Amino acid sequence: MRAVVQRVMRASVTIDGAVTGSIGAGYLVLLGVGAADTRAEADKLWGKLRGLRINEDDEGKTNLSLADTNGAVLVVSQFTLYANCRRGRRPSFTDAAPPELARELYECFVDLVRADVEHVATGTFAANMQVELVNDGPFTILLDTDEL
Repeated sequence: MRAVVQRVMRASVTIDGAVTGSIGAGYLVLLGVGAADTRAEADKLWGKLRGLRINEDDEGKTNLSLADTNGAVLVVSQFTLYANCRRGRRPSFTDAAPPELARELYECFVDLVRADVEHVATGTFAANMQVELVNDGPFTILLDTDEL
């Protein structure tokens, strides 16, 4: 699994002109599922992200986790995180999970987040979404379970 994690002041997802999910301060997680991923990767990724100390304390140091700040999470599926651009000019997405597996693991990841976080919003799997955010910092982290 791969995730682009952005610390945000607020974020929202819109589908067909209607806001379907929004959060205040917390994390926007763009989540990609790979073809070889299993529930173990979802557990590993959320375990790392849940404890990541990327929020500022009173002294401006990144010492606080999501739980310490009572932050919210917006999770948006994004298979394009598995784009392979090594050959030619058109990305290949063969490393991304097939839709049925990707949906299952995306929903699994969201369930893990919901077990720990009070306010969780999501996009709609496989929908054409517009994502808006105000990045706080800016602070953006790339996580890949193959490297954790």
